Amino acid sequence: MKGLLPLEKELQLMSEILPAFAYDEKEDFKAWQEKARLKLSELLGMDKFIPVKPEITVEFDRITDCFREIRFRFFSEESYSVPCHLCVPLKAEKPLPLMICLQGHSPGMYISLGETQIEKDSLLIEGDRNFAVRSVKEGVCALALEQRNFGECGGKDNKPDCYKAAMSALLIGRTTIGERVWDIMRAIDAVTEYFGGIVDKDRIGCLGNSGGGTATFYTSILEERIKLSVVSCALCSYDESIAAMHHCACNFIPHIREYFNMGDLGGLISPRKLLMVSGEKDGIFPIDGANKTFKTIKRLYTTSGVPDNCDIVTGSEGHRFYADLAWIKIHKLGF
Repeated sequence: MKGLLPLEKELQLMSEILPAFAYDEKEDFKAWQEKARLKLSELLGMDKFIPVKPEITVEFDRITDCFREIRFRFFSEESYSVPCHLCVPLKAEKPLPLMICLQGHSPGMYISLGETQIEKDSLLIEGDRNFAVRSVKEGVCALALEQRNFGECGGKDNKPDCYKAAMSALLIGRTTIGERVWDIMRAIDAVTEYFGGIVDKDRIGCLGNSGGGTATFYTSILEERIKLSVVSCALCSYDESIAAMHHCACNFIPHIREYFNMGDLGGLISPRKLLMVSGEKDGIFPIDGANKTFKTIKRLYTTSGVPDNCDIVTGSEGHRFYADLAWIKIHKLGF
């Protein structure tokens, strides 16, 4: 008798696992959050990181037609530096809210700045991925940050190059997601310390699409200085997304599905604001799984007494950002 194929067997086993840290309504909600955050931190390998002094170096500070642009680097851990662009509206009273802008699997953070280097970059910008430009137009500062294995931080031939670094990280108890989370947390340290007169440290948001949405999501769980999270085309049950089809190795966290599904994790952001963005025709974070995930998140926000602090936007197309729809909700959420 013919049995299951390997993937079929893994998915069967997954379907039978109730995540160990799914919220039980008999639990105190805040106690559950604290316990679950500690477990997530462990799974991400956050204990492997050692803080260092950021040692910011400003590489240029210039005025463009649209904003003041400060290009700088800082060290997030020993011997690893992170390039960033801080974009500041020209005629606004400061300090201003800050939106951290994270690209997905694109050629790099320059897409957030609305720049093009190769022909297909225009298509990415048409998908509203020029996050920093739009953020400034909406009256807030924007921080375009290069994530590991993208662009200047390990990209290759105008593409991300995650596989070797992600697999190597797993061998030493780290994860690429954990590394990206660490860099974003340390970026907040750097910006609030060195650019405090420009940026309001009490009004920090984080926005990303696809891999950038993934980084936004996990960082927002652990980093409570992020008051608004905009997670685009990245929230879906593990069973129906990264487990069910090919996804980049940078998405994977060992043992995560034994303890959580993504809806459970979404409840760890409460009571802070969360906007989920999905595409009806998204082929890699399918809409049915995305909607089920949001339903779980909404239930958890309701349990914690702040049902209006999470919302969802659904665009009519596929795997992209929907800036016009999203920014209406971003402002509605008080940012």
